Amino acid sequence: MRRSIIHVAAAVLMLNATANAASITFDTDPFAGSDALTTPGRQVVGGELFTAFDIASDVFIFDASVFGITSIQFVNDVAGNLPTSGVNTVVLRTFDNDNDPTTPFAAGNAADLIAAQLTSPAPGFFVYFNQGLDLPRLVFSPDLNDNTSDLKILARLTNLTGQAGRDAFPQLTSANFALTPVPEPSSLSLLIAAGGLLAARSRVRRPRSR
Repeated sequence: MRRSIIHVAAAVLMLNATANAASITFDTDPFAGSDALTTPGRQVVGGELFTAFDIASDVFIFDASVFGITSIQFVNDVAGNLPTSGVNTVVLRTFDNDNDPTTPFAAGNAADLIAAQLTSPAPGFFVYFNQGLDLPRLVFSPDLNDNTSDLKILARLTNLTGQAGRDAFPQLTSANFALTPVPEPSSLSLLIAAGGLLAARSRVRRPRSR
C-alpha cells in the first residue's frame, strides 16, 4: 500500500509541474497565407507569436507531421562549433555579424551561419538573438543546410531582452523542445485517478481459494 501511495503522490507532483509550465504549440502550416515557397529567393515571413518564455519550465511543441520532423536533434553552441549533421534544432550562441558589424544580426544571418556548417538537407528550427529587436526569436527553415531557404519566424521571446537574454542562451536545452503527441494535463489527471483506484483495490483482500 505504501508503494501505491508514493506513486500517486508522485503523479500529483507531476500534475502540479505541468500546470505551472507553459506548452507553446505550433501545429499549423508555417507558411500558410504566404507565397514565400513559390517566390524565388529567400523570403523571411514574420507575423510571429509574441510570448514570454520561462526556460526552467516552458516547452515549444511542434506538430511532427506539419514540420516534417520525426525527432528533436538538439545542439546549443556558437556557429563554428555546430556539427555538420544530425542536427535539426539549434540554439545559436553567435550574437553579431562579424562580416558586417554595421548590420544588425538578423534571422538571415543566423540561417547563413547554420547552413555553412551543415552538409545535408533537413528541415529544422533555430533560436537566435536579433540585434535590432534586442531579443531572441524562434525560426523554422524547410532546409537548414540551404542558405537560400525561406524562413518563418515562429515566436519572439519578449522577456529575454538585452544582455540578460543573451546570457540565458546556454540554459536552453533539448527539454525546451518537443514534438507531438505529448501527454495533456487532462490525460495525466485520468492516469492519477486510475492509480488511485488501483491503490484502493489493492487494499481489498481477496478470499483464499480452498
